[in-house]
Amino acid sequence: MGERIVTIFGTGKAKPGDLAYQLAYDVGRVLAEARFTIANGGYGGTMEAAAKGAAQAGGKTIGVTCSAFTAKANKYISREVTTDSLQQRLDTLIESGLAYVVLPGGTGTLLELAKVWELENKGFLKKNRPIILVGEFWKPLVDLIATLEPESSSLIQSADGPERIKEFLVNVDG
Repeated sequence: MGERIVTIFGTGKAKPGDLAYQLAYDVGRVLAEARFTIANGGYGGTMEAAAKGAAQAGGKTIGVTCSAFTAKANKYISREVTTDSLQQRLDTLIESGLAYVVLPGGTGTLLELAKVWELENKGFLKKNRPIILVGEFWKPLVDLIATLEPESSSLIQSADGPERIKEFLVNVDG
């Protein structure tokens, strides 16, 4: 079996001690313990937290960074992939993942969720890849979209925490 990569999207603004940071750390740790490699944007906030959790559990981490930024990948990234643009960065994260975990976040996370959701909705992803929203943060958006496109909400799964995410992913093929 090849490397099983789960892409994690979330905010770069979370700090140690924040609930979002701890959640991302726990998600990274649990996925690494389940032998998933995690991929994310590679910088701070929940990206750092998930990579830290995975690294401290002995897992592999991929940080997909962008040369347009001056920031460097966080110290928990074991493999950095540098892209030339934000679009290429997002495309690389989507192409790499066999599943997507979406944590609470801002407009960047919204863009990531919207793109992966639409690609799945239109059948452009290689195979069915789970999109897992963590917690209740995105629920109002999913409910709103469901009023216009009820079938699209069936593409989204909700998880209340890291163990539930792992349950969704144990049978996903890489």
